[in-house]
Amino acid sequence: MPAASQIKALIVDDQSSIRQVLANSLAQLGFMSIAQRKDGKEALEYLEQNPTHLVISDFNMPVMDGLALLRAVRGNPAIQRVAFIILTSEASRDLVQDAVKAGVNNFLAKPYTVAKLREVLEKVFGPIT
Repeated sequence: MPAASQIKALIVDDQSSIRQVLANSLAQLGFMSIAQRKDGKEALEYLEQNPTHLVISDFNMPVMDGLALLRAVRGNPAIQRVAFIILTSEASRDLVQDAVKAGVNNFLAKPYTVAKLREVLEKVFGPIT
């Protein structure tokens, strides 16, 4: 049962407003270490330099989308164990299947509530305190 305050999170989304809302939601759940990046390329560079437990990444982004980031993370032995949640407004069957094959831990559909975010996180980490 990890304490949310001990989980280091990275939010990846090309829209700063979405990143900020998600950061506020995580803070409400007790997260204290929350980094933000605007695309998968920046996120991958960050992950390679900073120990991180959780990535919440948008699916649709320029430069490197969420699925490409997930594949890059899972293909890198140094960071492949990070928990990965895809944030998306499109839950197409193909996306879900591709993400599952690539090793996603869970999905968070937009729009979401803080309660739903907690539920998704607890499916990955178990109860968070």
